[in-house]
Amino acid sequence: MKLVVVIATLGRKEQIAPLLSRLEKQVRLPDEVVISAPDSSHIGDLGSFSFPVTTLFGRTGLTAQRNTALEYAVGRFDLITFFDDDFIPADGYLHHLEEAVAANPDWAAITGRVIRDGATTEGLTWEQGIQALQDARDIKPPKEPVEDLVGAYGCNMSIRASMVQDLRFDERLVLYGWQEDTDFTSQLRSRGRVVRDNRLIGVHLGVKSGRVSGERFGYSQIVNPVYLIRKGSVPANYLLPLLLRNVLMNTVRSLKPESYVDRRGRLRGNLLGMLHLARGRVEPEYIVEL
Repeated sequence: MKLVVVIATLGRKEQIAPLLSRLEKQVRLPDEVVISAPDSSHIGDLGSFSFPVTTLFGRTGLTAQRNTALEYAVGRFDLITFFDDDFIPADGYLHHLEEAVAANPDWAAITGRVIRDGATTEGLTWEQGIQALQDARDIKPPKEPVEDLVGAYGCNMSIRASMVQDLRFDERLVLYGWQEDTDFTSQLRSRGRVVRDNRLIGVHLGVKSGRVSGERFGYSQIVNPVYLIRKGSVPANYLLPLLLRNVLMNTVRSLKPESYVDRRGRLRGNLLGMLHLARGRVEPEYIVEL
């Protein structure tokens, strides 16, 4: 089985070399690593590694950059693994992934268990992330080794290439592309199972640089779910509770915001998104105008 790791990156060149160095420690090395970026200024000096590293330059935005990588990878590889540039996989991640995919031909998309997620906090350093992986050796795994999901978590998700066919990430979900991972992998459920394999573990550092502004993100929190419901790719009973929970959280926490989250900006974006929906305007790409 040929396996490629894809890293879409923007404005975080300091993350790339450490991640590639961590991939060197994988029990099962990737057959190739593809880095998709707008241009070389987003990557920096890479050095040399035990696996080939290919750089692809093109359109800016997470969905566009992932599509650029898909165009390259489909037909060349059997398994396409997307890692965020701030995700640290455990050393056995790719080894267990390959074994699981080979043993389960009906699996279309696979995500792992994130044991610490800096996206929900002020973020983690590389040292904290590596320590968390070391500490995880003493943590009992969940009772259910495999769970079926609506969609995979984009910081670490793998796709069986033969099931991708002509499916691509929706480039109307521009810039950070919030919920683009759920949209893409949920559509794969018609071709196979979308699962979380709890034996695949990693840490998401949640680096704050390279992300969109609070107002843009808040707008996407409202408009993107409604767009995907209308599109029919993700069930409403999955997205609507998420939408309402985000609005409630932004409202409450805007009174005393965390230092690492622009809650008031997100709330402004939420309100603008709701105003646009009330006017019948469902345009995820509007955030480029904010």
